Amino acid sequence: MRTSSIGLIAGLLLAVAAAAGGFTGFLIALVLGAIGYLLGAHYDGDIDLSPLLRGRGHGRG
Repeated sequence: MRTSSIGLIAGLLLAVAAAAGGFTGFLIALVLGAIGYLLGAHYDGDIDLSPLLRGRGHGRG
């Protein structure tokens, strides 16, 4: 699936969230979409989130 198609689908889903849940629903959908994008990019290897996903006690001592 092309990036433009994914962007179109994401935009349509955000529009549905805004229509159904108002501004609060739109913000929740936007935050969850950003989290999903970051996790997907991490899984694909585009970005490295390991410092953020690692627990507090790891790597010290």
